[in-house]
Amino acid sequence: MVDHHRQWPITDDLATLRDDIQRFAGQAGLAGARLDDLVIAANEAAINVLEHGGGAGTLAMSTDGAVIAVDVADEVGTLSPAAVPGRQPTGRSVRGFGLWLMGELCDSVMIEQVPGRSTIRLSMHLDTGHLDTGHLHAGHLDTGGPAAGAGAAPVRGNADPI
Repeated sequence: MVDHHRQWPITDDLATLRDDIQRFAGQAGLAGARLDDLVIAANEAAINVLEHGGGAGTLAMSTDGAVIAVDVADEVGTLSPAAVPGRQPTGRSVRGFGLWLMGELCDSVMIEQVPGRSTIRLSMHLDTGHLDTGHLHAGHLDTGGPAAGAGAAPVRGNADPI
């Protein structure tokens, strides 16, 4: 039986966290390159918490059987949708590669900012037959318009609530 929700603290033991992410997502049905992509994207989000989000936070995973979501939350709240680069950063860019990479690897990425907390949601469809693959591989980052909830905006694709 699949556990539909798990949560772990973000610490400097990223290897264990990656193992936890891989195990949960694999049990939920994600496999191959898509599993690898989710682990890489979630690792990037956790690194951002350690480096820019006050050094502490949580990583929560959930699935409804169709979508798997990874919510990475910090305890500072400075990450906003405006931090996401509108296009691939150049080799001379100092910042933005991690957020850009998350958008490239996941089906959707959403940032929610409230006072004292920022949460980035990485989502992957478990059944790739439902994806608009032309949109996903177009290299497009959607940073426009607020989404449901104050301070939330999609970064890429459509946010799928679980």
